[in-house]
Amino acid sequence: MSAPAEGGVPQAAQRPAVGYALHGDIAVATVDNPPVNALSLAVRSGLMAAIGHALADPRVRALVIIGGGATFVAGADINDFGKPYDEPSLYAIIDALMASSKPVIAAIHGSAFGGGLELALACQWRIASPDAQIGQPEVKLGLMPGGGGTQWWTRLAGPEVALAVTTGGHPVAARQAHEWGVIDRIASGPLLEDALAMAQDVVSGTLPARRLSEATDKIRDVDPALFDAFREKNARKWKGQLAPRKIVDCIEAACRVSFAEGFRLEKEAFRECEHSYQCRALIHLFFAERAAGKLRDASRATAAPVRTAGVIGAGTMGAGIAMSFANAGIPVTLLDTSEEALLRGMKTITANYATSVSRGSLPQAKADAALQRIQTATGWSALADADLIVEAVFEDLAVKQDVFRRLDGIAKPDAVLATNTSTLDVDAIAGATTRPDRVVGLHFFSPANVMRLLEVVRGPRTGAAALTTALGVAKTLRKISVIAGNAYGFIGNRILGAYGREADFLLEEGATPAQIDRVLTDFGFPMGLFAMRDMAGLDVIWRIRRQENLTRPAHLRYSPIADRICEMGRFGQKTGRGYYLYKGREAIPDPEIETLIAGVSAELGIVRRDIPDTEILDRLLCAMVNEGARILEEGVAQRAGDIDVVYVNGYGFPASRGGPMQWAVETGLASVYQRVLALHRQHGEYWTPSPLLAKTAACGQDWDSAAAPAP
Repeated sequence: MSAPAEGGVPQAAQRPAVGYALHGDIAVATVDNPPVNALSLAVRSGLMAAIGHALADPRVRALVIIGGGATFVAGADINDFGKPYDEPSLYAIIDALMASSKPVIAAIHGSAFGGGLELALACQWRIASPDAQIGQPEVKLGLMPGGGGTQWWTRLAGPEVALAVTTGGHPVAARQAHEWGVIDRIASGPLLEDALAMAQDVVSGTLPARRLSEATDKIRDVDPALFDAFREKNARKWKGQLAPRKIVDCIEAACRVSFAEGFRLEKEAFRECEHSYQCRALIHLFFAERAAGKLRDASRATAAPVRTAGVIGAGTMGAGIAMSFANAGIPVTLLDTSEEALLRGMKTITANYATSVSRGSLPQAKADAALQRIQTATGWSALADADLIVEAVFEDLAVKQDVFRRLDGIAKPDAVLATNTSTLDVDAIAGATTRPDRVVGLHFFSPANVMRLLEVVRGPRTGAAALTTALGVAKTLRKISVIAGNAYGFIGNRILGAYGREADFLLEEGATPAQIDRVLTDFGFPMGLFAMRDMAGLDVIWRIRRQENLTRPAHLRYSPIADRICEMGRFGQKTGRGYYLYKGREAIPDPEIETLIAGVSAELGIVRRDIPDTEILDRLLCAMVNEGARILEEGVAQRAGDIDVVYVNGYGFPASRGGPMQWAVETGLASVYQRVLALHRQHGEYWTPSPLLAKTAACGQDWDSAAAPAP
């Protein structure tokens, strides 16, 4: 194939997507489609041509398929999902490989995922480099194997392995796959040389001929209870998801029907998943996460290297942030005002590493190395040479400003100074220094060493160099970074305030904490709102509320329920009582709280009623969307997808629903606007529709197009 060069002149000499060469009596097809050898139309056409050449040439006794560059074949192009198939499809290639009268060997290096792995599984034999990885990650996009993956894995490795690999979506090391029988040989030398040697073993009969689609030794006498137990075990985790359930159905079918029938069922199930809400939602998040940490404007600078870091505050959050740096290989100094505070912080850190080691998720050697990267200090001069310093002290503006005044006096001139505030004005904090251009917000989520989300807050005076460095370090820490503007609560907590307020009003009107939490978990949240508040600590939010109440307009509706609970000394799990009573971590509805709520309703003159679950869900989700629209129109978020990334990764919004803004798109923006308008008429000022929501409903534009400034 030729492609237009600059100016539209064809380049006939351009390399084909699949090369073809003879090595004696073995043909070699080399996939050459950088960077990851995705299964584009050119690659599929080239593979079909190579198979045809090998079959037609009497000199050829076997065919080897290998990847050029850094990998075998990473899989299909995600942009092609949901579109009509251009021939030759992967199905046509798999059919040709399975029908081939000459043996075909797949030589795998780098990675072979999804459709790329299914290409290899359709070959009669597989050899892999020792460091190669294979896998079926489709489930992470709301999809499932569609090229025979459920059928091959079940026949080659057995149903237990097939269930774990295809519903988990995680990579599998080549050596493990070899133990399972999915990879036939591990290369000991150059992959192509060993693949050619394997091909000679096949044609000589040293490796016997076989037809794997007829293999039955791993699927005989499988107890159907295996599949029922697997479904039951994962029912909670799979709530609202289609793909993993369809995968189990297809693996179960592989144990009782022919390969051809199982493959047919898999194709049907794949197409159902491909056109599902869940698939659209997860693909939306896939692209949104990759866009979130990128600046849309032109203010760019080169990220400075962060070789050393400092963290101020050895509490739970500061300890977790220090671990994040240490885990990424960055030496960090943890500073607090007393040795006692540092001892408590290091005790927490050491216990966290010990737990990871005991669970098998972290080798002891890596835990020891990370601990050695964490130093402690009580003197501020210990931070003088740090490239990045993160403040993680009490959520009080005056306290944080005092910290930054001190930092201004000791930090080196090019250091980036970051505040971990979750709600406060980053510019007011930066104003305590003589270098506000070097100050940025880094809002970590708790536990900071586990949660991947990081809101990177750009104040009005934050310089491009500081912002770019912060984004660079977020990548080093393996965080999903989202850029947020300097507005109260940024993105996540501002929306949390909006729908949390609505939940409080629902309590006053007749709902209970348990009912609201159940509605949210039935929707797909891992935890209800009131259980989450109890876990975080009600006293923390209470302090913030008391500051806000000093300036809150008197005419605005305000629920005193949360304040009353705190006044009773009920601060959540830490005190064993909050919205719920606790036995360990088990939340138990408390009649005392329901009595308190009913009393508040009576004081406010609100007649309590039975509130349907549908109304609760509608009001909470619409509150999220309306506030999200305001955040977008104000420029606090760059994109609607950024809001979704924050809510899925930081607040438990179910990924299979794509985030609140994507939920609104799927529901229909015009429909959501009408709901918000009706709630505004019924409940007043808090429900004033966002102008952006009104605009999208009226003109049919998507969120980002409607929010874009006029040219």
